Amino acid sequence: MGGEVAVLTLGGTISMTGDAGVKPTLGAEELLEAVPQLRDGPLLVARSLMQMPGANLTFARLDEVASSVRQEFSSGVEGVVVVQGTDTIEETAFALEVLLSDLETPVVVTGAMRNPTLAGADGPANLFAAVRSVGSGRLDGLGVTVVMNDTIHSASRVQKRHASRTDAFSSFPHGPLGWFQEGQPLILDRTRIRFQAPTSVRTSVRVPVLTAAMEPDVESWRAVIESGIDGLVVEAMGVGHVPEVVTPLLEAASVEIPVVLATRTRGGSVHERTYGFVGSEQHLLAMGLISAGWLDPIKARILTALTLRGSTPDVRLAFAPVNGDGAATLPDPRP
Repeated sequence: MGGEVAVLTLGGTISMTGDAGVKPTLGAEELLEAVPQLRDGPLLVARSLMQMPGANLTFARLDEVASSVRQEFSSGVEGVVVVQGTDTIEETAFALEVLLSDLETPVVVTGAMRNPTLAGADGPANLFAAVRSVGSGRLDGLGVTVVMNDTIHSASRVQKRHASRTDAFSSFPHGPLGWFQEGQPLILDRTRIRFQAPTSVRTSVRVPVLTAAMEPDVESWRAVIESGIDGLVVEAMGVGHVPEVVTPLLEAASVEIPVVLATRTRGGSVHERTYGFVGSEQHLLAMGLISAGWLDPIKARILTALTLRGSTPDVRLAFAPVNGDGAATLPDPRP
């Protein structure tokens, strides 16, 4: 690919410096200057959109990022790299995948686990791999991907599974799309699951996540459910189970708002017809809860919120790619 690649920076650890606790300070130009090897690749367009830690990103700010990505493609670039904090990459990358689901051109999200003041900072290597991958043409049609630690992940599957190690990101249990090696991406899996949300007409919605645990605080659940929320994600045990004591609250809530059932294990899928006790997946789905399938609770919340912001919010339809006839499900893991 001989065209330009746009690098849009939002801040994050990769941009942080300082003595008494690092903070975002470096912009797009400075980050690119720290990787001289990029001078031999595609032409780069550097834009500093924001300067903040990943935890401060919001849906409204992601709308701005998605709009900027579209503007870059309209101007003729052939790929876009978004650089941000890793705290929310698994959320923001999936949100961008939903917001940009119509695009075939590649968008890569990357960042760093170690800030530039530390020995072995991984930011330059991640940025190099992201730019070269998006500029190779081999990511076309894969949607939004995450490139970290020389590994290429689908935005719909990637998870941050360690607080600080450079190999914090994984695509459990199905594995990554491929790897970055010898200056080029190697893609072994071209599976793309498309999720779409209706055109947004609301700037914000309230979609909390409630985690099922042994002997839950029922009054806390009640307070959340009765606080005027727009939707709810239940982070259930196992294949979709909750303690019996909270089921009346969920049944009442599901009449008024979309209630999505996900598994807190962050691996595997919500089942449909295995268990039959009160609080089981069969019981909860029969009362109207919506299965998140293999989407983890964090991504289930993203998809629910983006859908509810729309003019025609159909949350059940939004989750159809993971709860259909099997045509859109992931393939078996490969060795």
